[in-house]
Order: sequence, then structure tokens, then C-alpha cells
Amino acid sequence: MKYYRKNNPGSIGCICLFHLVVVFTITLIFIPIQTSRAEMSTAQINKENIMTLTLTSPSFSHNGMIPASYTCDSQDISPALLWSGIPDRTKSLVLIVDDPDAPDPAAPKMTWVHWVLYNIPPQANGLPENVAANELPTGTLQGINDWRRTGYGGPCPPIGIHRYFHKLYALDTVLPDLKHPTKLELEKVMQGHIILHTELIGRYQRDRHKSD
Repeated sequence: MKYYRKNNPGSIGCICLFHLVVVFTITLIFIPIQTSRAEMSTAQINKENIMTLTLTSPSFSHNGMIPASYTCDSQDISPALLWSGIPDRTKSLVLIVDDPDAPDPAAPKMTWVHWVLYNIPPQANGLPENVAANELPTGTLQGINDWRRTGYGGPCPPIGIHRYFHKLYALDTVLPDLKHPTKLELEKVMQGHIILHTELIGRYQRDRHKSD
């Protein structure tokens, strides 16, 4: 072999060149595979990052005035709500409606809770107007509001224009039956499970004659 290498120096170069070609070819095959995997992973991350959870109502626009029919000054029925952009990993949804301007927007002292729903199935895409307990999507459970009852309680501000936050949360789990929890109790259990959330804000001010 030594004799062969000594007398055929060109063969060594050929062998080295052959090895380089093989390595280069394998690299060309391997890099696209790794790139493809990386691109797939990045695409999945980007998909979740750009996923837009939206909450709207045909009854009022974002930051718009809530019609009286959804308040204590009239029928006090729940507005229709629609949502979209639920992340793929979502196992349940939570809806909380509250007013951070109580009792007076000029000097707020508490957040008044109007509605608490949890374990809404991710297949649901909204709630109809004036939804009754037996009309809620299958599996939905209710918490209690600050009137110490389940169900919807509409705006009834004593003074000024109040904001009513309709908050929708996408969770990565189905919560246990919490036996009509308060908003605070529900929020504690939700911690660490929120994938995305969104808000729809409506405003309302009572007519002075109605509030007297």
C-alpha cells in the first residue's frame, strides 16, 4: 500500500476529492431537512403568535354605548356576543363581564362583577341575546356576580359613564366544577392556563330621571 501511495500520488488526491464530494452531497441533503423542520417549527410558533382572538357584539361597538335594553333601565337582558380566532390548543373558554368604575368613575372604589361563565366549549362561537341558563353551550358552568346570583346582570351605574369589560379567555384546560365561584375564585384557578384573551368594552350612563 505504501508503495502504491508513493508511486501513485495522484490517487490520494482523487480519494480526498471523492470524500469531499460525498460529504458535500450529504450536507446538501441534510441541510434542507433541518431547514424544513425549523421552518415548520417557526411556522407553528408564528401561527400562535399572530392568532387573533376577537370578541364582538351586534348590539354595540367596541367603546360604544350599550343600548338600554341590556341594562337595569329596561329589559336587563344579556347582549349577543360573537367570537373568533380560538387557538387550536384551547380546551375551554371563560367569559367575565365587570365594571371597574364603580361606584363613581371619578373616584372608583371597586370592580363590580356582572357575569361569570366558564368551561364554555371551544367549538362555540358566541352566545345569543338574552341567553337562558338552559341555552348555554353544553358543558358551560356559571359563577356568581356581585348580586350574589348566577346569570347576567346588566349595567346600572349610580353616576357617570361606566365602562363594562366583556373579557373572553382561551384556556388550555377544562376547569373542575367550582360550584358557582366568584370572579376572584375563578381567576385563581385560571392562572397558568390562559393561552390568549381579548376584551370588548361597552359604556353606559343612566338617564337622571331613571336613576332618581
